[in-house]
Amino acid sequence: MKMEINRQILVEDLVREYPFASRFLSDRGLQCIICGEPAWGTLEELALDKNFTEQQISQLIADLKQAASL
Repeated sequence: MKMEINRQILVEDLVREYPFASRFLSDRGLQCIICGEPAWGTLEELALDKNFTEQQISQLIADLKQAASL
């Protein structure tokens, strides 16, 4: 069973469980792979570092979940 995508998922776990997520996040200005290694921290921390609002983070997670279900 795959891990649930939520604010507290570690970026490393997200990319490992959902390989498409690296490109998905990068396309939205969230660089999650640095020198071939996933960024440390949670998805929420990554988004907050890029000045995403709470609403934008919620939408990002909803979009990620939708993409993961395809």
